[in-house]
Amino acid sequence: MKAYLTTALLAGFIAASCVACSSETSTDPPPTRYTLTVQIAPTGSGTVAVSPSGTQFTSGASVTLTATAASGYAFDKWTGDATGAANPTTVTMSGNKTVTANFSASTVDMYLAYVTNYTSGSISAYAVDTATGALTEVAGSPFIAGTTPACIAIDPTNAFAYVVNVFDNTISAFTIGSTGALTAIAGSPFAAGVEPFFVSVHPGGKFAYVANSGSANISAYAIDPTTGVLTAVAGSPFAAGTAPFSIAVDPAGKCAYVANSGTGDVSVYAIDPTTGGLTAISGSPFAAGDEPYSIAIDPSGKFAYVANRFAGHVLAFSIDAGTGALTEIGDSPYASGTDPFSVSVDPTGKFVYVANFGDNAVSAYAINPATGGLTAVTGSPYATGTWPFSVAIDPAGRFAYVTNWGSDNISAYAIDSATGALTEIAGSPFASIGPAGMIIIHLTR
Repeated sequence: MKAYLTTALLAGFIAASCVACSSETSTDPPPTRYTLTVQIAPTGSGTVAVSPSGTQFTSGASVTLTATAASGYAFDKWTGDATGAANPTTVTMSGNKTVTANFSASTVDMYLAYVTNYTSGSISAYAVDTATGALTEVAGSPFIAGTTPACIAIDPTNAFAYVVNVFDNTISAFTIGSTGALTAIAGSPFAAGVEPFFVSVHPGGKFAYVANSGSANISAYAIDPTTGVLTAVAGSPFAAGTAPFSIAVDPAGKCAYVANSGTGDVSVYAIDPTTGGLTAISGSPFAAGDEPYSIAIDPSGKFAYVANRFAGHVLAFSIDAGTGALTEIGDSPYASGTDPFSVSVDPTGKFVYVANFGDNAVSAYAINPATGGLTAVTGSPYATGTWPFSVAIDPAGRFAYVTNWGSDNISAYAIDSATGALTEIAGSPFASIGPAGMIIIHLTR
């Protein structure tokens, strides 16, 4: 009997040990992966960038598609497992997906510049000569806005323009016609917070965000894709720091970054892709020097740059790809001129330009693509007119424009594509009326 019990216990011990070993060495099944197929119609009419790149994605992954038209074509719409005209668009990989980017032959193909005239309550529109960079005002310009329009943003389809009117506490909204003319949208202007100073449109074209410098918050709106009408999203406005004067959305549309000049920091928010609502990320706000007045994100979404007005320099940050958190780059900050008022990154992601309001100059820097660090371009800073307010760069990265608020004109420069150096073009400066914000688009239809 004793021998039997001993044998039974030993057998049980061995069985239990085997079960335990089996449990310890078992592995979870690999995650489900799905295939994304992207097609172009008609063939050769354009391209589609896929981010993150690839054709196989884990179940539930969000993939951003950005269509770029070939010469002579304009992006029309998505069909298949993505629909609508929003560009970029996002696909959630809940199964195998096939998406077609549809393009049509262009009947309109032109570059246009829009300038907010702060002192005259209007928007000037210019045709841009693609060979020389010269500006020619379009028929009907300037177009009436509200009181003291400061900044302007345009949706990714170039259908709608949005302008913040500082002392009206409103946003003027316009449709963009085939000649570049602006027509007020029904219901415009739309209510904002107190002293709205900057507006940014989500790269997906679904939402608009306004930094209200006087009420220390961010107004968020859903954009009607057909009419351009703005509707406040649930929870708007969202609290920010003191005196937020600038807001930027990263190229993937995941996070919004707000420069709070009064509290010396940057608030970072995760964007709800469905509602457009904002939620502060862990660690926000992030310290950003003395009076951070303007913020810009590079096209890769890896780096952020902040102009510090009182400190007279530019801060550089790396952006955490997963969380959106900011970490100041090792040798930041970088010296600028006096009273750096705004900062811009060129569309190639190679150069940074800063408008120095206090010494009538623009500083130029080359970006280290590995670290995001800045090196002053030879010859920088470059002379501008009086009280340079902002810098705008054309979508092809060939020309840079500086709005000179004090001298009522716009300085225009050719950009050396290798070095970032600026050379003023023939005919510059071009007349305006208290210019402040500026944006340049490539209109194709």
